[in-house]
Amino acid sequence: MTVTYRPDPRPRVLVKANVGKAAGSLAAALALALPVVAHWEGERRVGYLDVIDVPTYCFGGTGPKAVVGKRYTAAECKTQLAQDIVSHAKPLQRCITRELPPEVFAAFISLSYNIGPAGVCRSSVVRYANAGDLRSACAAISKFNRAGGKVYRGLVNRRADERRLCERGL
Repeated sequence: MTVTYRPDPRPRVLVKANVGKAAGSLAAALALALPVVAHWEGERRVGYLDVIDVPTYCFGGTGPKAVVGKRYTAAECKTQLAQDIVSHAKPLQRCITRELPPEVFAAFISLSYNIGPAGVCRSSVVRYANAGDLRSACAAISKFNRAGGKVYRGLVNRRADERRLCERGL
């Protein structure tokens, strides 16, 4: 099943002090998200099937570059992680209508990396954030502890780590 992300067509009004600050906040969020994602995804230099049989490679990368059994170099894996972190942040920038502290946005990026931007954008996490209730948004991260309908201890632990990062920004 393919899920296509469609950004909300409604116009948004964001109050931003200045473009430089917003760009700095995004860079800070990306820098915070990177080690969290790298830690929880782990680096695997041979393509494999994940727990729900999705071809995966390096730091949890999916898509056409993920080939089961293919060997990847350290440089390819670092590039994959850097590109995928950014590609998971961009859709969130469109569906989140408020400025967020970098720690909060970093936690959302990590969640998006694991469940997909469309899943995060449709979730209670984003609904709470857009309503200005960041405490509830951070708490809602803990709900995403299943893969293929089954609770995984690793996902419970990852969500707890993401929630701590999120709450650090409050």
